[in-house]
Amino acid sequence: MSNNYLDLKQINESKIKKDYFPFFTVKNSLLKNIDSNRLVNDFPDISEGGSFPIESDTGEKIKELIKELEGQEFKALLEDKFDVELNNKPVVTTLRGYSRLRDGKIHTDSSSKIITVLLYLNQNWNENEGYLRLLKDNNDLDNYIEEVPCTFGSMVAFKVTDNCWHGFKPYEGKRLSLQLNYISSQSHGLHATRHRVSSFFKKLKIILKPF
Repeated sequence: MSNNYLDLKQINESKIKKDYFPFFTVKNSLLKNIDSNRLVNDFPDISEGGSFPIESDTGEKIKELIKELEGQEFKALLEDKFDVELNNKPVVTTLRGYSRLRDGKIHTDSSSKIITVLLYLNQNWNENEGYLRLLKDNNDLDNYIEEVPCTFGSMVAFKVTDNCWHGFKPYEGKRLSLQLNYISSQSHGLHATRHRVSSFFKKLKIILKPF
């Protein structure tokens, strides 16, 4: 299978960093011939904070990109880099399109997740306040291991551990990203249900407590 979006060579050459928790970053994870305008125009118009599942209004090019992210080649690459077994593990991809000032607080991902991958799709980004910071501890955003730009094609992937602290300084505005997670099999049903319920109420403009 040939990839039309992901630069697997570039991603594969990225180095895993393990001093605090295992992760890698790629500044340009998409192929150079990608038309960023066409891809971004296919991203759903999300004006609410939080994560949303793939819906009918998600454009075809975004769906094609997600198909590659969820595909066998990228999964094998993640298995090799993080030395994990993802066979028969459910994969869930969600979309974020808007950051609220209260977003970005220091946190680790849910223990139901095995691997998290974030792919940013923001063009002409010049607000470093929105950059993701991978942190050494859980109480200081300035004590970071690495700062990840949320520019178009920027990718970060990490193994979910009890100390995979990350966050970003308060930023409000459009901030596009795809988040892919491999999830433990026993947690998949609850995870999917939560996202469906959350998405439904967000569409009704009811603010839910984050889960």
